[in-house]
Amino acid sequence: MQNKKLILASGSPRRKEILEKAGFDFEIRVSDVDEGIEFGTPADLVEKLSLIKAKDVAKLIKAEKKSGLVIGADTVVALDGLVYGKPKDKEEAFEMLKSLRGRAHSVFTGVSLVDAISGRRMTFHEETKVFFKNPSDDELKAYIEGGEPMDKAGAYAIQGEGAFLIERIEGDYLNVVGLPLDKLKENLSLFEQNH
Repeated sequence: MQNKKLILASGSPRRKEILEKAGFDFEIRVSDVDEGIEFGTPADLVEKLSLIKAKDVAKLIKAEKKSGLVIGADTVVALDGLVYGKPKDKEEAFEMLKSLRGRAHSVFTGVSLVDAISGRRMTFHEETKVFFKNPSDDELKAYIEGGEPMDKAGAYAIQGEGAFLIERIEGDYLNVVGLPLDKLKENLSLFEQNH
């Protein structure tokens, strides 16, 4: 499918699994850049963070005198202009989930492609609307005790036990998991064509 070696600049097991199931051949190099930046709208934020991660890994690859196309990604949950990343602790996870219940929020994933040698790049994002059910405080606490919410943006995993929270979604399911696969494939083709 792709001519260049693909490098995923993410340690996310979800993103790894999405690419593996789609038949991509890639390696993983995790970027250790600080994700704690504030940057405009949720769409701006995820695009900026995905690009920072991809450029960071591209620099490492180039320094090793290797080539490849780096994929950087970042996902956040947004509600009423507030951006929810990963919760710091169980209390924050509970507050996040309480604020999401019974309402619709958006999940944004930004993706950046960076050619390690030429530095050529492309950045895009996908937005999916997620409608939450109205679980009780006890149900939320039990879910948090299981540990699943702790490394997830918005404190839930749609592909895991967190599925019980979801009434329905509008848009790309895999975007909520962490990587909008269809949009990625489409943009990878464009990136290669324009090279």
